[in-house]
Amino acid sequence: MDHVRDFWNQGEVCSATSRVLVQRDLYEPLLKRLVEQTQSLNIGNGMHEGVLLGPLVSRGQYDKVLQAIARGREEGATLLTGGTRPANCDKGYFLTPAIFADVPEDSWIWNEEIFGPVVCVRPFDDEAQALRSANDSRFGLAAAVMSRDLVRAERVARRLRAGIVWINCSQPTFTEAPWGGYKQSGIGRELGEWGLNNYLETKQITRYDSEQPWGWYIK
Repeated sequence: MDHVRDFWNQGEVCSATSRVLVQRDLYEPLLKRLVEQTQSLNIGNGMHEGVLLGPLVSRGQYDKVLQAIARGREEGATLLTGGTRPANCDKGYFLTPAIFADVPEDSWIWNEEIFGPVVCVRPFDDEAQALRSANDSRFGLAAAVMSRDLVRAERVARRLRAGIVWINCSQPTFTEAPWGGYKQSGIGRELGEWGLNNYLETKQITRYDSEQPWGWYIK
């Protein structure tokens, strides 16, 4: 997504899971740029120089992602590009990244985690609408807000219901900071002191100091 940073610097973009919300006046130019950059990705063996996208992990996941793409089309979303086997990959579970536009908010692909190269894009008109749409999910692992207005970006970041939120970047992770999600995503926390606490057992010891007998249960 670094390829659309020029557009981010002109307005606001919020994202959550495989969903991207784009300020309406940036919507069409961002989609055009996103399609161009996606189609230029080098797909293949990740051990080869210049390859940016490798295969899916298994045949089962490959089939699930194809089913998700088919379902998105059936539900009325517009498939702008992708969702097919790359011409240069005749073997393996390779898939060109799929970009869906104008995705209905009640559609399956908008509300589920696909775990594949699929992104769903919708426009928004104001900050309140963007936040409502972004937070209207049972998942909440990570989100990002992109804006030249840093005060607004901070405000939106605090209101996004996600365990990890990035501002004007995406994916950097620090071992000192907690990693985990809200709602049905990323139960618990990893990394930092929060991650260490998951490996510890906590004991409570209470001592009663008084000349009076404890016996609160004796009437």
